[in-house]
Amino acid sequence: MGLLLLLHVVLAMAAARAPAAEAWGKEGHYMTCKIAENFLTEEAAAGVKDLLPAWANGELAEVCSWADSQRFRYKWSSALHFADTPGDCAFSYARDCHDTKGEKDRCVVGAINNYTAALMDSDSPYDPTESLMFLSHFVGDVHQPLHCGHTDDLGGNTIIVHWYTRKANLHHVWDVSIIETAMKDFYDNDQSTMIDAIQTNITDVWSNEEKEWEACRLRTKTCAETYAKESALLACDAYEGVEQDITLGDEYFFKALPVVEKRIAQGGVRLAAILNRIFSGKNGRLQSS
Repeated sequence: MGLLLLLHVVLAMAAARAPAAEAWGKEGHYMTCKIAENFLTEEAAAGVKDLLPAWANGELAEVCSWADSQRFRYKWSSALHFADTPGDCAFSYARDCHDTKGEKDRCVVGAINNYTAALMDSDSPYDPTESLMFLSHFVGDVHQPLHCGHTDDLGGNTIIVHWYTRKANLHHVWDVSIIETAMKDFYDNDQSTMIDAIQTNITDVWSNEEKEWEACRLRTKTCAETYAKESALLACDAYEGVEQDITLGDEYFFKALPVVEKRIAQGGVRLAAILNRIFSGKNGRLQSS
């Protein structure tokens, strides 16, 4: 549990990620966790519900943006939202999982592994409700390609673009703008309709892939490193053709939207798989592997 201690010590960060970075944004995180709810076992659903704060009203999806709201309260958590790379389209845990001070294991992959370990340890001294909320958020984060973007531009935060007519940075485009545009153009600004469409794709278009997404043979940790490697590769596509002050429109949007929707789907399926493993004991009690 030594690594876990690092996650709960308040550290003075040498540099923080640009304020615009909020992972998928509230909509993307809500969708990811809403999809996860559909894949939970009865035991896991009961175990999750027992840990949720009262304000969540029994819904996991309601807490999945909580970690973004805690960045100023828990300043040590800023580094845990991402795992940027030198820009070689590959993620290496040994090379890339560290904070701006060089502290090892302090990245989104390390956070997923450690909060999973905390929830699986019934003797863990850490608040299980907070561990659940951090874990659920970070699984969403690792599936957003620019949370494994390039170090030199802070995952696209310093690349200023125009999303159609609105000024934004590239990271925000992937966090928020693509989803907002899709909801407006295709889903009548109805989040539930977009969730249903992604869910339909999981059971139909991606049905042959779904079991592969959730598969993880590692017994002592999660497969979050694999998810980061996928995102680092996708990030290179996200950067392709993008330069400062460029206008991104339909061509970029129609290429990016299928990636966003599939990553939300994968994040939901995989979060459920992790939670199902955590709450695999009788009556939803936490079990260690």
